[in-house]
Amino acid sequence: MSLDGTYDEANIFAKILRGEMPAAKVFEDDDVLAFMDVFPQSRGHTLVIPKRSTARNLLEEHPERLAALMKGVQRVARAVRAALTPDGITITQFNGAAAGQTVFHLHVHIIPRWETAPLGRHGEGGMADPVELKALAGQIAAKIA
Repeated sequence: MSLDGTYDEANIFAKILRGEMPAAKVFEDDDVLAFMDVFPQSRGHTLVIPKRSTARNLLEEHPERLAALMKGVQRVARAVRAALTPDGITITQFNGAAAGQTVFHLHVHIIPRWETAPLGRHGEGGMADPVELKALAGQIAAKIA
């Protein structure tokens, strides 16, 4: 998909928001939902999405919603750091298929990094064990300030 288009209400993140698909939830408030990526690039890979948005990417989002989204991203990233003690954290966001975007609902990736562990490729690793994801979500959620 290109940078332009119509929001698809059937995308997986919209279904998660409506409760039609399961997710290992980490954090939720009025503005954002954070949950574990089922195709993680590293242990603890977490996604943060806006709850009341039909923006397909960052370029389509209203600045006030972006501010709330980034506040949520920072809050969850701090919890990932506290829970998993990585050596670093990559925070990334893709816009358009050519940039690597695979789900066309605005979202931000929080990817813990360890110097001794290689990073998996975006969207190309195997699906994670749901039990492990739920446990990781609980560890991270316990550190939400």
